[in-house]
Amino acid sequence: MPVGLSTASVWPQPVEAAFEIAADLGYDGIELMVWADQISQDPAAVRRLAQSYGVPVLAVHAPCLLITQRVWSADPEERLRRAVDAAAELDASTVVVHPPFRWQRRYADGFADLVAELTETSGIAVAVENMFPLRPPNPRRFGSRLQASRLRPMAAPASLQVSAFRPSPDPTDQGHRHYTLDLSHTAAAHVDAMELAARMGDGLRHIHLADGSGLAKDQHLLPGRGKQPCGELCEHLARGNFDGAVVIEVNTRKSRTPEERSAELAEALAFARLHLFRGSLRH
Repeated sequence: MPVGLSTASVWPQPVEAAFEIAADLGYDGIELMVWADQISQDPAAVRRLAQSYGVPVLAVHAPCLLITQRVWSADPEERLRRAVDAAAELDASTVVVHPPFRWQRRYADGFADLVAELTETSGIAVAVENMFPLRPPNPRRFGSRLQASRLRPMAAPASLQVSAFRPSPDPTDQGHRHYTLDLSHTAAAHVDAMELAARMGDGLRHIHLADGSGLAKDQHLLPGRGKQPCGELCEHLARGNFDGAVVIEVNTRKSRTPEERSAELAEALAFARLHLFRGSLRH
C-alpha cells in the first residue's frame, strides 16, 4: 500500500521541495495540491520533477480551496475537469475534490453527475473528500478577500449547523463512487472517523493521514499527536481490501528549519508504515 506525501505538507516551500523530501525519505509518491504555486498548475513541469526525482504522482488535488477559486478558471467545473486532465497526464490514479460550496449553486446541482461522468470517461477515481462545517460568508460581501479570510469553523453541534458546503460536509450524504477520508477534518467536525470509513465502504479510495485534537479547526497535526484513530485506521485498511493510497497531509508551517520539517515528515511516514505493517500481520 503506497504512502505518499502531499505537496501541501511542505508549504510554504514550493512543489519541488516536496519531491526532494519524498525522494530523500523514501515516500512512495506525491499528491499534487494545485494552488498558487505556478509549478503546481503546470502538469508538464510536474512530470519533469517526478522523472528527475524518481517519485511518481499518485493523486492530484483539485483547486477547490477558497484561496484557489481563480486557479486555472473561475468556473469550478472547469477546474475539476482540468484536474482530471492533469492526473491523466501525470499517470495519477486519483483526483481529490471537495464538496461544492453552498454559493456554487449551479456547480452543486450537477456535482454528483459531473463526478460520475469524469470517473467513467477518464478511468480516474474522482474521490470526494469529507470536510467540516464552516460558516457561509455573507452573500453581500462574498468575493472580498476580507470576508473569505473570516470564514471560521462553527462551534455549534454539527446537527444544528448550516455549513458552507452543499449538500453537507459529509460526501456520503449525497453518495459517490469514490471517497477521500481526511482525519484532520473528522477531528474538526467531531465525526467518528472509523464509522465514516465504514459508511464509505468499498468506495473509500484515498486517505489523508493527519490528526486533530478536537478543536473546531483544521489542524493537520502529525498522525499520533492528536486524538484521531490514525493507527487504528491504518491497521484496519491493511487487514481489508483497500487498494488506494495513504497520503501524509500535515501542517509543518511552524518548522523552524528544513531539517526540522524533514524530521517531522519522516516521523509521519514511519507512523504510517508501522501501523500498515501491523495491520498486515493481523490479516
